[in-house]
Amino acid sequence: MNQLYLFACVAGTPIAVRTEEIEAVVKLTDISPVPGMPPHIAGLSALRSRVLTMIDVAALIRGVPTPHEQRELAIIADISSHSYGLIVEGISDICTVSEGPLPLRGRLSPAWMPFAQAIVENEGEPHLLVSLASFIDPALTLAA
Repeated sequence: MNQLYLFACVAGTPIAVRTEEIEAVVKLTDISPVPGMPPHIAGLSALRSRVLTMIDVAALIRGVPTPHEQRELAIIADISSHSYGLIVEGISDICTVSEGPLPLRGRLSPAWMPFAQAIVENEGEPHLLVSLASFIDPALTLAA
């Protein structure tokens, strides 16, 4: 059976996400900062009368927040009964991959170690397979 994946870019790195983890992909509007939060908590936003906690995934990975002018897209997910928006740099494709996940090979940046589960190839290019829940709490990561 072919698995459907969303292919995106975060912190300059191509990633793949299983579509069953995704509620929607949206263009961002306003994010209200919350004082005292770590840099990867971009703030709060509203979507269809719901409050979303916005996660700047690049800030979580690199430790440097994404510039405001580059915060255009977010993947929306319900994780442990809470609504999150995970800010991404871009979305490149959504398609099935018949080969399935491949084992991680080669050198992986230590910053990605808690999040990467496997490799998924799309059009000959490797993408790190991640679980959106791992960006919230690594203990919630789905098994690859």
